[in-house]
Amino acid sequence: MVKKSRIASKPSIPKVADEWVVAGGIDPDADLPSGGKDSTWELGQIQDRAGDTRALKPEHVQNLVESISVLGLIEPLVIDQNGKLLAGGHRKAAISLLKKTQPEQYYQHFPGDLVPVRVMDFSAETEPDRAIEIEISENELRRDYSKAEVLAIASRLRDAGYKDTPGRPRKGEKRLKPALSTIFGKSIRTVERYLAEETPTSGEVSSEIHLNRALPHLKKWQKERGETKEEQALAQKLPALMDLIEVVLEQNRKRNN
Repeated sequence: MVKKSRIASKPSIPKVADEWVVAGGIDPDADLPSGGKDSTWELGQIQDRAGDTRALKPEHVQNLVESISVLGLIEPLVIDQNGKLLAGGHRKAAISLLKKTQPEQYYQHFPGDLVPVRVMDFSAETEPDRAIEIEISENELRRDYSKAEVLAIASRLRDAGYKDTPGRPRKGEKRLKPALSTIFGKSIRTVERYLAEETPTSGEVSSEIHLNRALPHLKKWQKERGETKEEQALAQKLPALMDLIEVVLEQNRKRNN
């Protein structure tokens, strides 16, 4: 019998893009279609699916490895009650490759070897038609991320070296638009539209974009701050400030949806 891990506790503050990344892109207490429930399982407990309806694309897997190494897993794998993979073959392959090639990054995002999963309350072996239906309709079950959340992740990818320059990419250059398309399951055209709207035509950056960009930098500074009296005083005030920023961003996201 496969041993399930505990369900992660639900954060007490509203989620914005950074928190969804930290949480693996899931709400651990959410009731999902078809009796699904979000949890975390050890990677070795998740069994590969036999007879995928589509073959894995190595380039897609590699793109996911690169983004997961920076962001973690945004969308959980989908498994049946016995740990058989129903949806997320590319993600699982990317996670396995990340563990093999970048173990330090892997355990940073998946401490305890635990991977976010969505557990469906049936067995793929006894209900194969339902398993195929889940695989085909996965995009309908995935959370629809707002423009603000996509732009917040775009900012983090830029900080990690992803480029959005025209023309053919240089050798080893990581491109922003394909990465965002792969991560969120949105078309390149939709990603381009979001990025085009990131900066208003007046040339001024909106206050929401400023906050989205500032939040990850504040969190990083808090971890790497110096030891002066002034920095320690600022660090004590930052958690309340960041909580307030996250509340404002969540309110903006609800108004924009």
